[in-house]
Amino acid sequence: MSEYNYDVVIMGAGSGGYATALRSAQLGKKVALIEGDKIGGTCLHRGCIPTKALLHVAEVAEDVRSCEAIGIQASLNGFDTQRIAAFRDGTIKRLYRGLQGLIKSRRIEVVTGWGRLTDAHTVTVEGVAYTGENIVLATGSYSKTLPGLTIEGRVITSEQALQLDWIPQRAAVLGGGVIGVEFASYWRSMGSEVTIIEGLPSLVPNEDSAIRKVLEKDFRKRGIAFHTGTFFESVTQDDSGVHIKAGEVSVDADLLLVAVGRGPQTANMGYEEVGVNMDRGFVLTDEQLRTNIPSVFAVGDIVPGVQLAHRGFAQGVFLAEKLAGLSPEPIRDSNIPKVTFCEPQIASVGLNQDQAEEQYGAQNVRVMEYNLAGNGKTQILGGGGLIKLVAVNDGPIVGFHAIGSRVGELVGEGQLMVNWEAYPDDLAALVHAHPTQNEAIGEAAMALAGKPLHS
Repeated sequence: MSEYNYDVVIMGAGSGGYATALRSAQLGKKVALIEGDKIGGTCLHRGCIPTKALLHVAEVAEDVRSCEAIGIQASLNGFDTQRIAAFRDGTIKRLYRGLQGLIKSRRIEVVTGWGRLTDAHTVTVEGVAYTGENIVLATGSYSKTLPGLTIEGRVITSEQALQLDWIPQRAAVLGGGVIGVEFASYWRSMGSEVTIIEGLPSLVPNEDSAIRKVLEKDFRKRGIAFHTGTFFESVTQDDSGVHIKAGEVSVDADLLLVAVGRGPQTANMGYEEVGVNMDRGFVLTDEQLRTNIPSVFAVGDIVPGVQLAHRGFAQGVFLAEKLAGLSPEPIRDSNIPKVTFCEPQIASVGLNQDQAEEQYGAQNVRVMEYNLAGNGKTQILGGGGLIKLVAVNDGPIVGFHAIGSRVGELVGEGQLMVNWEAYPDDLAALVHAHPTQNEAIGEAAMALAGKPLHS
């Protein structure tokens, strides 16, 4: 370890940071993990976990509403927001305790305080220098807003939305990406009138066009209003709520959720002063996650690319193994699975049809869409949706896309087929259990292989 106090010093204990710490310690490295807030970061405390806990509440509420159709006599009489909050917070606390125990068991030194990079091998916390042979920057992200749009009062971000102790009668959402559609779906299930304003031509613009169309159709059916291709202009607020202008659209609501993406949390942390190459606040790295300074690396949301907790986990594990002298495969953003937990859920991994056609040429790409209306388990659940596979002619499947109730649980097989470059014939030969939603993947593969059964 030469003259340094630690093998690895990590700034930030969110998904990327603590994954780097856990794997590094497992590989025999002496690790310092620096965090000014709580281990687990945004994902555990203000993002993935509390959001999905609330979306589970929404799912149960919808099940109660629909239970009469299957012969169960029950009614939805209202919501106890205090008990909902207790469920959300209890989930977080249990996972937090488990994570703390895991960190302790690996003998990782946790430094409580806000760190600042002071040279290529040093992070300083409240005047104390922590030196490492390698420094890992993992300081995460924050909720962005638009220029001139102040977050205050009834204009909130996802962090404040998660802590609401009341359910809005009318909710406006600025942004139709993942965060926006998840909150819109949650509030609609809780009985709110919801309106989404999105500047791009469609909701969830990063998804495949077939998925976008189904989501918009289902949102209309659920009574979620949305205005795409519509640019926000202004908002005022008073005791009655917020009043929003967006082009020709005017919306009055109890609150406005600003869900226009997340920015890198890198300001005033010493990165630029030490000479780390940056672009619009992001830390630039090579595929080995090394910055322009050989001893400084970065993982997670501060590295340009998809901002997902499991990307941070994967990058942290990769980097820990790389620093330990192993030869892990670099993480490719295109092959990272994505799930949006609105209703209906969206799952995808790999290239969408447009991306595949751009990369390989439209004449060299084949697609297959399997309508989930023909799937027995989906019929039992009372839903619909589709599975879409994108493949190269005489080549592998390069994209998996799904929309429907609970399809997030199908993304595992989607990841395997894309990352292992499975051919349609390979996948079609596998036996998928019946009746499951999973067998719809097999049906799509069989059709793509030229031997459709139920399609």
